[in-house]
Amino acid sequence: MKMKAGRILLLLLCLSVVTFGVIAGPQTCPASDLESGCSDSEEWRGEFFPGIPKIKYEGPSSKNPLSFKWYNAEEEILGKKMKDWLRFSVAFWHTFRGTGGDPFGAPTKNWPWEDGTNSVAMAKRRMRANFEFINKLGVDRWCFHDRDIAPDGETLEESNKNLDEVVALAKELQGSKIRPLWGTAQLFLHPRYMHGGATSPEVGVYAYAAAQVKKAIEVTNYLGGENYVFWGGREGYQSLLNTDMGRELDHLARFLEAAVAYKKKIGFNGTLLIEPKPQEPTKHQYDWDAATSANFLRKYGLIGEFKLNIECNHATLSGHSCHHELETARLNGLLGNVDANTGDPQTGWDTDQFLTDIAEATLVMLTVVKNGGIAPGGFNFDAKLRRESTDVEDLFIAHISGMDTLAHGLRNVVKLIEDGSLDELVRKRYESFDTEIGAHIEAGKGDFEYLEKKALEWGEPKVPSAKQELAEMLFQSVL
Repeated sequence: MKMKAGRILLLLLCLSVVTFGVIAGPQTCPASDLESGCSDSEEWRGEFFPGIPKIKYEGPSSKNPLSFKWYNAEEEILGKKMKDWLRFSVAFWHTFRGTGGDPFGAPTKNWPWEDGTNSVAMAKRRMRANFEFINKLGVDRWCFHDRDIAPDGETLEESNKNLDEVVALAKELQGSKIRPLWGTAQLFLHPRYMHGGATSPEVGVYAYAAAQVKKAIEVTNYLGGENYVFWGGREGYQSLLNTDMGRELDHLARFLEAAVAYKKKIGFNGTLLIEPKPQEPTKHQYDWDAATSANFLRKYGLIGEFKLNIECNHATLSGHSCHHELETARLNGLLGNVDANTGDPQTGWDTDQFLTDIAEATLVMLTVVKNGGIAPGGFNFDAKLRRESTDVEDLFIAHISGMDTLAHGLRNVVKLIEDGSLDELVRKRYESFDTEIGAHIEAGKGDFEYLEKKALEWGEPKVPSAKQELAEMLFQSVL
């Protein structure tokens, strides 16, 4: 009898263990455990970053590399929370598709969750890794290219089906808090786009590019995206000898007009953005810089439909500073978003490094504050780990460093505003225009005859010092 009772007790204990397992749901297992059964399922929910805690603000004195020193999301600065000034976003392509490969070497990144395929199942696993990363980093926005998050199919229909399947999972994982800062279509990697997409001389490619952008706008809208980006990496030329540049520019304008029309048709309320870049991979890209892009938009009557996504590394490639490009966009009413990265001054290509220069970040934030913020845009980390950085924690360290740098820059802008000396220096430099005659000129009433009369009356003008060294000293004092 005692033996029978013992067997019954053992059976009840086993049932309770099984019941607990069912209630608890799938157990967490390391992302690198590709041999286990849980990794074979498309619904696998392993932990991708074991040992990495949710990143918290610990202040400037912290020595913890997995903490924020300057970025305190909820802290209010100049009437807004830091998270609302900065609106940080993770770039899916660099973070989860970056391999470390370059023209001279094979990939160096071997993330533990990768299985070596580009299957839909693998795409779903990456998507789960993306949202675990976003949640641990403490941001609520991400950016994507369509072909980065889902594999290209043999046909357009298959590609769309793959994208729909992965996007459905992304929608589920986003919940109510996270959304794309922007989405875009990858119109540069596939051989069909070797001559461009919207500027291809082949009408079939133009139509295919339009279909791909149509789908990308739809999924961006479905995911609650706040913007949609056009980066024309192949929209340019290698030689004018075989290029009808006027016709290609006209075709590009027609393409963008069609995008505007479709956006409105489906009720997508996000901002359309053009991302300027001078060259690479083409010899000359049509949206060379902010000024060129603004002129293109004005010429084709698109100035009210688009804004610009300024990338700092692209600015330096075009011979400008990031501050110059941001100011050009702001003064034209076109500042829509910032791709936060930088290049190496010793190299001449798009190295896409994380921005860690406090001085540059302060200048960037100076423009953003003057603009009153950049919502619904934000700061997307279009930046990648160096080839030699291969630890999973490096992904966090790089983003923490980039976020802290821009947050530090924002804090420096507050110091500049509170001190007021730099603003006063600029005001004094132009104070001769704060007169009746200056106001006359700025109102467009200073005709040449009137100005000649004043020049004869005043004689040789006295030209004051620009005080550039003092301006630089005042700026450096807050760093």
